[in-house]
Parts: sequence; structure tokens; C-alpha cells
Amino acid sequence: MTPARHPTAATLAPVPHHAPLAAGTSAPGTWAYEGYDPAAERLREALCTLGNGRFATRGALPECTADDVHYPGTYVAGCYDRLTSEVAGRQVENEDMVNLPNWLPLRFRPAGGDWLTPDTTTVLEHHLTLHLDGGTLTRHTRYALDEQRILDVRQQRLVSMADPHLAALRTEFTCEGAALDLEVEAALDGGVTNAGVARYRELDGRHLTHIHTGTAATAPGTAWLRCRTRGSDVRIGMAARVTADAAVTVRHAHPRALHTARLRLEPGRTARVDKTVALHTSRDPAIGDPRHAAVERAGAAPGFEQLREDHRAAWERLWRRARLEVPGEPGQILRLHLFHVLQTLSPHTADLDVGVPARGLHGEAYRGHVFWDELFVLPYLNLHLPEVSRALLGYRHRRLEPARAAARALGRRGAMYPWQSGSDGREETQRLHLNPRSGRWLPDHSHLQRHVGSAIAHNVWQYCEASGDTEFLHTAGAEMLLEIARFWADSATWDPALRSHRILGVMGPDEYHDAYPGADRPGLDDNAYTNVTAAWVLTRTLDLLGSLPEPRRRELTEDLELTDEELRRWEEVSRTLRIPFHEGVISQFEGYGDLDELDWEAYRARYGDIRRLDRILEAEGDSVNHYRASKQADVLMLGHLLPPHELVALFARLGHRFDDDLWRRTVDHYLARTSHGSTLSGLVHGWVLARCRRTEAWDHVQEALLSDVADVQGGTTGEGIHLGAMAGTLDLVQRGLPGLETREGALWLDPVPLPRLSSYGFTVRHDGHWGVRLRLEHRCVEIEVPPSEEAPLDIHLAGRAFRVRPGEVRRLELPD
Repeated sequence: MTPARHPTAATLAPVPHHAPLAAGTSAPGTWAYEGYDPAAERLREALCTLGNGRFATRGALPECTADDVHYPGTYVAGCYDRLTSEVAGRQVENEDMVNLPNWLPLRFRPAGGDWLTPDTTTVLEHHLTLHLDGGTLTRHTRYALDEQRILDVRQQRLVSMADPHLAALRTEFTCEGAALDLEVEAALDGGVTNAGVARYRELDGRHLTHIHTGTAATAPGTAWLRCRTRGSDVRIGMAARVTADAAVTVRHAHPRALHTARLRLEPGRTARVDKTVALHTSRDPAIGDPRHAAVERAGAAPGFEQLREDHRAAWERLWRRARLEVPGEPGQILRLHLFHVLQTLSPHTADLDVGVPARGLHGEAYRGHVFWDELFVLPYLNLHLPEVSRALLGYRHRRLEPARAAARALGRRGAMYPWQSGSDGREETQRLHLNPRSGRWLPDHSHLQRHVGSAIAHNVWQYCEASGDTEFLHTAGAEMLLEIARFWADSATWDPALRSHRILGVMGPDEYHDAYPGADRPGLDDNAYTNVTAAWVLTRTLDLLGSLPEPRRRELTEDLELTDEELRRWEEVSRTLRIPFHEGVISQFEGYGDLDELDWEAYRARYGDIRRLDRILEAEGDSVNHYRASKQADVLMLGHLLPPHELVALFARLGHRFDDDLWRRTVDHYLARTSHGSTLSGLVHGWVLARCRRTEAWDHVQEALLSDVADVQGGTTGEGIHLGAMAGTLDLVQRGLPGLETREGALWLDPVPLPRLSSYGFTVRHDGHWGVRLRLEHRCVEIEVPPSEEAPLDIHLAGRAFRVRPGEVRRLELPD
């Protein structure tokens, strides 16, 4: 068969070291694959995942079981389980997002023959199409059965956005040539494990226990499966109702509940099988028995057509809230990114106690943990689904006490949030990680990335600025900010020789460097990103305390036992944290300038793709700690996180001049020394370069756009999408290129159009206005405020202030 490809590869300028694209042609509003390609199946399954913010199911073919090619998986947001395994002679404890019982299975065969799969049967045609507008996945496959007969299989699948506990699968069979008796078997399969990531397979992945199946007495023809997780004791209930153009029987073969039917297929006539599934867990709000709830919901669910209609209507409402207008194939990829963000974090998520899973609900990489990716996700959600942002910040607030306990265990005050979080807020970062290139298990020191606390504080501030939610800022938000600020102040050590406060023994966002060459302890001193963001947290928190209503300020100071002496220390530390420099640029950390230079060209010539330079060097018996080499943006993250005016003010507060020349030199220095081993790296570099080197920015923007659809890291997307990178590309269009800020109750704009992305539009929700439309093109900004009873919207552009009334459309010319 002709290998599948996507037109993106031909029409977008190439970025060095890209993996080949593995998509088929796509019409507007769809993402499609042509032909069956086993090597691309994991990638397609991840990118064709369907979800509703509560649970999601990978886009695996229903007739295929988990093996080296296929990996069906269903994941419920926030459903974790903890197990202990023996690895490299150590007891290793890991908490995983659990792969739940598989509701997808629906296999078929000629009566008395072998079950058909694309790996065992001749495939004449195969089409897989993700319909973004309506949130459905369709497949069309033609199997050659023998010289006389062809079986045509068409399927539609949905995970309901209207009812977040339902999913459905419709399968239509047509026989060509001669009549055929077809046996069909649909199942709920409890015999699944977490085995979707090869490098984790030495860890115990058997999370489900007490698996039972049965037939519902109250809903004839409905089968159920119940089980629970081994460690966390989350109870899971699943029920399936199957209808067909033939009699359906139910039977049980542990650990599966089975529906079977025998279809008589006359040539040219289509027979149908519909499977409707309900899923509940004991973590659901207002739940009693998950099995009972699932049986009741499956039995009461409408037919497939009504389910699909309700689902499409819910998606239509969601798309209106997140309207995005970007022309061409960049716009098509952005819409796919938005689709997956909304499937992971939808309005249904607002009712849950969950964080932002770094790999979505799309696979098992990173074990489903919550990192700092909300730093790239919440800025987008703040202006569309602020109720979801608030819920995600609530996840952090509910885990404030474990963060305090972690700080106390380190001998410090305040709250130290974990680098990896899961169910209860303890540190979930593994202590060992496998280098697949060398086969060695190595110490993992990434828990030293304390800057996650600053990310959480920044998210609180950004959410409250964008939404105007002063109630959250003055309550839960203030508590988090104060405790994070307290941790930073207590972590700072005064160095009389340098006359500066220092933060010692940490890691920055770079992630490559975790120790000094030859050091007997991990950690680095005075990471610039960590110190600058710590100063930002201290400064903002002091400002917040000064602006709080006096009764609330008194409550907080009494509850947290804040003293004037402690606040004076915060003020001092916020002005004296050390920022190292070398060769006229900001140093990534103290001593960075003393490291060796790497022969980048030699390594590229030897290995080609050197994104994971750390693994390459370790396999050679060397260490990236010896070199000026970064995995991703570290110092340059400051230009992504903070607008220029804030950076100027912060550096001035710390006693340094921050100007365009310093920033350009710093950008040039690190741009030449970064391997882009993270999908976030292209995004951050594109964002930063858009404001200082536009001609080079597009290559990095394109890298961010293609990171998952082209699987640029060579196999990682099949383990789960990179949610931060996807949301970050949306935020690049929403805030980065328009220079959009939400502060002082107004929208501030400072656009920097890129030649390849100079015309685009989007809507935002701000200051009580739903659906404010912004359109940028031809040196002009058009702002449309929908009719309402709200006050006019304040706009700041190029030093000028404007007011746009509800119901008004205003065009503003951009300065040269």
C-alpha cells in the first residue's frame, strides 16, 4: 500500500531533524489517516483519542488487543493507584494513572473462521477520520475474506461531551460478493494492565483487582463489570448495552463480560451493531455504588442517533466559547491542539478534584502525573473556561498541607510543592529513571525543580487578573501565595562575601544539569530562572498583602502567624537574590560559564537527532553536566513567563539593568546551546524570538506546531500527547503574538505579527464580557464586544487607551 503522509510536510517549511509525518489528508474540521500502517498505529491512537474532560479512550481499533502495535486505553481524570516494584535491586514505589477496563472490544469473524484484524487479514482500504467539530471518530475498512467476498466495516465512536459518563460505538457491516454469516462479539474487558510505555514495564502495572462481571436484572441485555484498584481502592463500575440487527446474548468469561450476535449478511445489505457504555467510579461526585450507577445510566441512555446529536450540540457550544480563526494548515493543527485540550480539560473537569496531566488523558507516559504544565495551559483556559482554571487551582490548594509537610521535612517554612503530583500531593518523582540508550537505571534528581511553586503562584495571579476573581485571590489564592513566598524567603541564604541572598541545591527548567562536575551531591546554585521567579513571588505577595481588606489581612496573618519581622525579610530577599552573569549574558546558574563547550556539529554528524543529548552522553560514559548544553529553555523561560516591563522592573529591584542588548545577547547565547529535547522548547523559543528575531521565530513556532502531529521526538506521542505544548501553541496565538495582557481590569495589546502568521482571530472572555472577538490583520486590530448590559471594555494599545462599548466593533491601526 502507498505510505500515508500529511500535506503539512510538503507545505510547511521544514525544521531540522524532524521525524517523518504519519498522517493522511485532512479536510477542514477533520484529522484523517489513509491506509493501515502498523508502525504509525500508536501515534494515531493518541491523536485520535476521544474524551470529555472526565474520561478519555485512545483511538485504538476495537477488534485489536494490546500488543506491540496496538494499545487501547481508557483513563479517568484523577484515578491513580500506587504499587511497589523491585527495580535494579531496589524497592521502587510508583503511582500511576490507571488504565481502566477496556470498553472498546468489538471483534468479528466469518462463522467458524478466525477473528479479523488488519494485522492478520488482507486490508483493501482503511480510513480513519477524527471529526473535530462534532467530536467523533469514524473508521472505514474493507477486508478481503476470500476471492469472492469482501467485508466492509464502518464505525462511529463518541465519548459523550453531553453526558460525561457515556460512550458509544456504532458498527455497520456490509458484505460484497456472496452472503456471509458473521459472528460478532462485544466485550467489557477487565484483564488490562498499565503496559503502554516500554521503559516502565519492569514496574508492576497490575492495578485492577476484585474483577466481577454480571448481567443486569433491571436492564435485560445489559452486562456489567466491576473492579477496584489495588492500592487506592477506587471502585469502578462499567455497564454495556448492545443492540443489533439480530438476537444478542450475554455470557461471561472471566475477566470479561461478553455480548454475542450472529448476523446474516446478504450482499449489499448493511447490518448494524450499537454498543452504549456507562462508566462510574467511587471518585464521582454524588455517587453511591459505581456498578449500580453504571447499570442505571446505560439502561436509560438514548439510542445512538440521539446520543450523537446531544454530543454534537455540546461540542458546538464548546467551540463557540473557544473560537479560533487561523488560516491554512497552521490553523488546522491549532484546531487539533484545541480539540485535545478541551477533551482533557472541559467544563466537566470543573466538578472534579484533578490537576493538569502533562500527557493528557491520552496515554501512560509520565504515569499521568501533574507537573508544571499548567503554566502553559491555564493562560489559555483563563480567557475561555475560567471555571476550569479555578478548579485546577483548587487541586493545588487542596494539596497545600502536603506541600507544607514537604517544606518542614526539608527544615523550611512555607509550602514546597512537588515536581510531580498525583492523587494526594506528595512528591511522585521517581528516584530512578531508565536510559533506554544505555539500559542503565540512573538516579533521578528532578524533584529539585522547586520552581514549580513559582509556576503555581504565577498561575494564581494570572487567573485572578484575567477573570477578576478577587474572592479566590483573597482566600485560597492568598494562602498559596503566602506559603510559597514564605518557602522562598526561608530557602534563601545570605552570602556576606557576595552581599546577596542565594538559593542553593536546585534544578532549573533545563533539566539536563542536575549537579556540578565531580560533585558528591546533586543540585545547582542560583539558577537564574528560579531566583528571578522567587523574587517575583515575594514581590507580588507583598503587594497582595498590602491590598487586602484589613479584616482578611488580619485573618491571614493570625492564621499563618506572619510577623512584621518576617515580612521585612521577604522584602529584603526580594531585592537581594543573586542573579549570576558571565560573558555579558545572564548565567543559567552560578558556574555555568565555567563549563566546557560542546562540539555540537560533531554530535549531530555522529547521531543525527541529539534532542536527548543527556542520554547520548551518559551512554558514552560522559555527562551533560560538563557542558554548556540545555535540553530546553531555562533562562529564556523568563521571556515567556513575564512581559518586558515586568522583567525590567524585577531586574531593577534586584539591582541590575535589563535592556534589549542584554536580552539579545542572552537569547543568542542559549539558542546556540539548546538541543530542544522537550516539546516545550520550540514553543518558548518561538514566543521569545517573535519579539527579538522574527525571521527565525517561525521555525520554532513550526516545531511547536508539529511536535505531536509529526512525533518529532520519535515515538513519544504514542505514549500520550504533550498537553502543555499543545495549549502553549494556542496561547502563542492568543497572548504571545498579540502581546495580550490582562491587568488593571483592561486588555493590553502589543502585537508582533509574524510573516507566516499575520492574520488570525480568536475570542476571549474578560471582565464579564463573553465572546469578545479580536481580529489581527494588515496592521490593524479589530475588536468586537458582544451586546450586553456590561460596562465598556477598556483597551490599551501602543500607549493609547480606548473604550469599546457592548455591541460595538472598533478597528484600531497598529503603529509601525
